[in-house]
Amino acid sequence: MFRSAVDIQTACLGLYCGRTVLSVNGSVETYGECGVCPRGQRTDDNKICRECMGSPDRYDWLYLGFMAMLPLVLHWFFIEWYSGKKSSSALLQHITALFECSVAAIVTLLVSDPVSSLHIRSCKVKKLSDWYTMLYNPSPDYVTTVHCTHEAVYPLYTIVFIYYAFCLVLMMLLRPLLVNKISCGLGKSDRFKSIYAALYFFPILTVLQAVGGGLLYYAFPYIILVLSLVTLAVYMSASEVESFKDLLVRKKRLVVLFSHWLLHAYGIISISKLDKLEQDLPLLALVPAPALFYLLTAKYTEPSRILSEGGNGH
Repeated sequence: MFRSAVDIQTACLGLYCGRTVLSVNGSVETYGECGVCPRGQRTDDNKICRECMGSPDRYDWLYLGFMAMLPLVLHWFFIEWYSGKKSSSALLQHITALFECSVAAIVTLLVSDPVSSLHIRSCKVKKLSDWYTMLYNPSPDYVTTVHCTHEAVYPLYTIVFIYYAFCLVLMMLLRPLLVNKISCGLGKSDRFKSIYAALYFFPILTVLQAVGGGLLYYAFPYIILVLSLVTLAVYMSASEVESFKDLLVRKKRLVVLFSHWLLHAYGIISISKLDKLEQDLPLLALVPAPALFYLLTAKYTEPSRILSEGGNGH
């Protein structure tokens, strides 16, 4: 039933199946049967389940930051969408959403191992399959499946679900009371629409993490850059911003512009990981480039101008 490190062991089947350490006597370890590793452990090169004692690297924290930003950005979008142009409650709701997500992030770190600490221990992500261990359960006789599904990327997969749960609970506790008091200018059916929207996008984000967490881990820097560029162009076009003077007319436009610049910088930092500061930091100078390019070329792409020049040509 038990095997020790000095015994000749049969190969442990499966990419993520391993043997748990039952006892340690000096330099000799006693192992159990080949199977699933306990939570917080993953297999080493010898198929032994080892405790995750590392810390998330910079890229891991950037990924967690991205997943934490998603509900906040969606909160802000729907608050702005449903608050109405004359509503003075939008700013307070924005601040409340930021408070909810910030508290949820802190509480999530505090309840993660080690408990009551903002530091977390983690396993190193080695490849994409680490996120989908359920797809690599071996079937030695093609009939019986040995289930070895565990969180090989502990805790990067489950910590996002915990964070979303706290975000949802805090929103349901705080936002309805705030909205009910300050949204007097809106109708009864409109004032809670941003909350209703969150009840839709939180399940969507949960499914997205459950199914595509590994893909998001490797693709999120490029997703940030592409989406921030597209949304900035759409916003400027919808707001009819064609010059620097148009930007200065309303403070809200400057806030949106600087917010997109922060997202651009976040994406660039995530791609470069700032491994070589002397090479990577100058890349941040590219952050204003898309907005400048748009402002300098917008007047040449005005549809009315193109139509008028086309008519003159004929």
